[in-house]
Amino acid sequence: MAGVKGRSGGARPGAGRKPKKRVDGDVASTKQKKPVPIQQGEKDMLELLQDIALGKTEATSLQVRAAIAAVQYTHTKRHDGGKKDEQAEKAKKAAGKFASALPPKLVVNNR
Repeated sequence: MAGVKGRSGGARPGAGRKPKKRVDGDVASTKQKKPVPIQQGEKDMLELLQDIALGKTEATSLQVRAAIAAVQYTHTKRHDGGKKDEQAEKAKKAAGKFASALPPKLVVNNR
């Protein structure tokens, strides 16, 4: 009621979302089942991630995040510093093939 002290707000009865009903009449729980970690054995982290991506193995989200973090230390990316070193090695190999020839020696007879 407007103008009455202590009665100017609050929740209305029946307001809000209605609870979902199950077949047996109970309210459906919103909690999901916790996934069980699966033992992977001695597997390379990159192989594990590839198996998960292809659907060969199931893993928890914690296992996937740990594998992503670990694979960065075992498999370097090209832009992590290896690119310039690789190009320098290729240039050294190519320099031997295309090196300029020495000029001919001039032999002078001083007689």
